[in-house]
Amino acid sequence: MRTFANWRLRTRTLELGRRTLVMGVVNITPDSFSDGGSFLDTEAAVVRCMQCLDEGADILDLGAESTRPGSRAGGQSGGQLGGIDALVSASEEQARLLPVLEGVLKALPHAVLSVDTYKAATARAALLAGAETVNDVSGFTWDPGMAQVCAEFAAGLVLSHTRGRPEDWRAQPQLAPDALLAEVRDGLAASLTAAQAAGIAQEQIVLDPGYGFGKRLSENYVLLNRQAELLSLGRPLLAGLSRKSFLGHTLAPLFDGQDAPLGERENASLAAMTAAILHGASIVRVHQVRPAVEAARIADAILAASSPTASGDR
Repeated sequence: MRTFANWRLRTRTLELGRRTLVMGVVNITPDSFSDGGSFLDTEAAVVRCMQCLDEGADILDLGAESTRPGSRAGGQSGGQLGGIDALVSASEEQARLLPVLEGVLKALPHAVLSVDTYKAATARAALLAGAETVNDVSGFTWDPGMAQVCAEFAAGLVLSHTRGRPEDWRAQPQLAPDALLAEVRDGLAASLTAAQAAGIAQEQIVLDPGYGFGKRLSENYVLLNRQAELLSLGRPLLAGLSRKSFLGHTLAPLFDGQDAPLGERENASLAAMTAAILHGASIVRVHQVRPAVEAARIADAILAASSPTASGDR
């Protein structure tokens, strides 16, 4: 299944559907679940960004605050934000993020950079510094000022479905498949409505089902299996499955009953990513870029073969 659409960013437009776009993740944090601390140093983070681009990343997604499952909101350091406790203050988040963003754009001015944040102040600072899009894991639900900032800059947007806060994710009740799909669809629809109310054009928006974000382990497989149903919302999909906990849990029988460690989840991540592409994802968000680029090419070839016009070798 392939969806063709244009994604309008702050200064340019990306064509979606001709091939899968790969978004490389760089976490500028001390505590990310996947690579916390590895790229907290600005120079190391910039080097990693350049690596991702060399390996074929179409977009870089820079994040400076971890929203790993089980992370606890820290009101003392972060303070109140729209009625919730911010895990990291906007000033600290920007101090980590902006030097990396500026360093990459100084070296490669045409690089497409996304900022992974739910804070309007950080989004504004990043967009002023040259970011093209904002990846809001809360889908406009955690900071009431975010929609207006994105509208002001005509930024590209990734709006995710998130069920509760990170500290609550592991305690969410199990939902039946139909109820789960309704929950995700309704949440994403609400985010689209909020965007429209702020004057954001539909062409600026990509939707993310939010794998692992408030879904129980097995629910992620239900969501992946039925992901294409979310295309009824009328916008392209981004899938972020890389190194997720539910993949490690599924591999536990191969690791003496323990969840597979992060370094052993790459093959599973590629398998899930490929399934997501075949079920309608136009963009995939990954930690290891080169293997993802290769796997995406194979998935794209499978989709191309299902086209009535497909013929011959390419």
